[in-house]
Amino acid sequence: MTKELDYKVVNIIKGLIMDGTRKADSGHPGGAMSSADYLYILFREFLDFNPEDDQWFNRDRFVLSAGHESMLLYSVLCMSGFLTLDDLKSFRQWGSRTPGHPEHHMTPGVEATTGPLGQGVGMSVGMAVAESFLRANLGSEICNHFTYVLASDGDLQEPISLGSAALAGGWGLGKLIVYYDSNKIQLAGPTDRADCSDYKKIFEAFCWQVIEIDGHDHDQIRKAITAAKTEEQRPTLIIGHTVMAKGSASLEGSEKTHGAPFSPEEISQTKARLSLPQDKEFYLPQDALDHFQDRFSSLIQKADHWKHRLDEVLRSSEEKTRFWNFIHAAPESRHLDFPDFEPGQNIATRKAFGSCLNALMDQLPNFLGGSADLDPSNQTVKFREGTGIFHNVTNPSGRYLPFGVREFPMGAILNGMALHGGVIGFGATFLVFSDYERNALRMAALQKLPVLHIFTHDSFYVGEDGPTHQPIEHISSLRLIPDFYVFRPADAVETKLSLGIALAQTKTPSALMLTRQGVPVLDLDKFPQVATGVEKGAYILKDVQDPEIIIIASGSEVHIAMEAASILAPSRIRVVSAPCLELFEAQDDEYKETILPGHVRKRFAIEAGRKDIWYRYVGLDGYVYGLDRFGESAPGKVLAEKFGFTAKQFAEFVKKRI
Repeated sequence: MTKELDYKVVNIIKGLIMDGTRKADSGHPGGAMSSADYLYILFREFLDFNPEDDQWFNRDRFVLSAGHESMLLYSVLCMSGFLTLDDLKSFRQWGSRTPGHPEHHMTPGVEATTGPLGQGVGMSVGMAVAESFLRANLGSEICNHFTYVLASDGDLQEPISLGSAALAGGWGLGKLIVYYDSNKIQLAGPTDRADCSDYKKIFEAFCWQVIEIDGHDHDQIRKAITAAKTEEQRPTLIIGHTVMAKGSASLEGSEKTHGAPFSPEEISQTKARLSLPQDKEFYLPQDALDHFQDRFSSLIQKADHWKHRLDEVLRSSEEKTRFWNFIHAAPESRHLDFPDFEPGQNIATRKAFGSCLNALMDQLPNFLGGSADLDPSNQTVKFREGTGIFHNVTNPSGRYLPFGVREFPMGAILNGMALHGGVIGFGATFLVFSDYERNALRMAALQKLPVLHIFTHDSFYVGEDGPTHQPIEHISSLRLIPDFYVFRPADAVETKLSLGIALAQTKTPSALMLTRQGVPVLDLDKFPQVATGVEKGAYILKDVQDPEIIIIASGSEVHIAMEAASILAPSRIRVVSAPCLELFEAQDDEYKETILPGHVRKRFAIEAGRKDIWYRYVGLDGYVYGLDRFGESAPGKVLAEKFGFTAKQFAEFVKKRI
């Protein structure tokens, strides 16, 4: 009887999938139907969650990396009580809680936004890292859960999945369980047209446990999940061999079901085949709900017991209480002590960051991160040596994550850590390689995740490595991402202030663009406005009475602007440092007018990169001094002369135009 009910509920879920995509006239029913057996068994029998609180701290995490199968997840969440049938009926419509791809900040029960294939796998690795680290610090009674993933053929074809999987295996993430729905169909046709990979061998080589099953056989699914949960030192890949659009009347195994709803005729015939009423849409009878939810009372009791045990543990351990309170404190409430820097000393802003990072080691006990194999260049060596290298089995309290040369997986893993909660993540690489992880940066902004990205070697001053390593368009390009803070500090003082602002965010990711070359440290006695100016995004660094010219600059070019202003005396020149244009745009019009008064039309902007974005600040009568060509291989100082980035050359440029 139970077995019959199991398959009846699976068929009801398939009916919801067909009706939801048909009503929206949009969606992906085929893959959702092939994965329905697995997700039903997982949610009904294995997944630990609190039906009364989708944010319960110790819940298992589930990531739908195959985000196009969203109607499957929404249907299961409806049966779990987090969504309603009306939500399913408004699938993919304006203002609904059921968008085309699941979004965690708008749909209860959704853990991650997984539109771009492969990133769900990467984010799940970050979630598993966070769980392991928190378990080591809080104890298994407080944090002890699994991270489950549903992935598709397309997910594994994206290289980010393989890079992330290699790290998961190397880090021994035994509580990570990925189900690969191998239906062998993608939008354009059979997968064997594009892929001959043996993923069993690949993942075994990545140090994973791999289990192959019939993905429609419920007993095999149960045994596979049970075996995955008992493996503590290796993540598990369950390869479920399935049939695309399983159960459909005439479209089983067809790529036509990947990205388009069934016709009304096909739905009617399929419902008849699945013993569903053909005259009812969004059919969800009470007996199906009761069967699906028959474990809910025990789940609620388990969550309640956890709450009582949490109170007991915190009463008995001051250390765990401090850690628990710290990870739940509002980021903006934390007071962080940063090092002081000697005014006038030449310090590369990347080195200033390194000094700040070392100072934060003990102040932020949940600060985890690493570099994409650029430890010395990114100034993360001392952090690695001081906090230890993370490994789930041998050193789960380690806080340094050795990402290797894997920028895109690094970005997605950091997103997963932030989504899990309880930890602060950072990643570092050269600015020119930000392109490799750009989509993860975009997804951090879209998901409102306060992840910290460090991008060093921020201009042509990289020098001898040549144009391949010299970022030209990257700063402007990153500024195009909505809800993403791009900091380009002028010196060590602006660097630590920018870092402090980034670490206080709760919904916005930040990127710091840092120099390889030394730049003078600003003297706070001479320029006290720096202390409060950075948080405004742009501020007056050097001023005169009744300015006739304004020079706006960021990063290392601020010092060129300051020196050029002196050369151009007695012209009355105001110099504005603009470390973060996004913060400046967030200020009110009165402040903006104070910094850039409308009556001063002679304006110049200088930055060692593309000019485009600066024209909005200099106006029709202004000029931008930038670099719209690729670099060259030569020492940084030589390139500065050749490209015209000296105070003398910039001053001459300004002089000719005033």
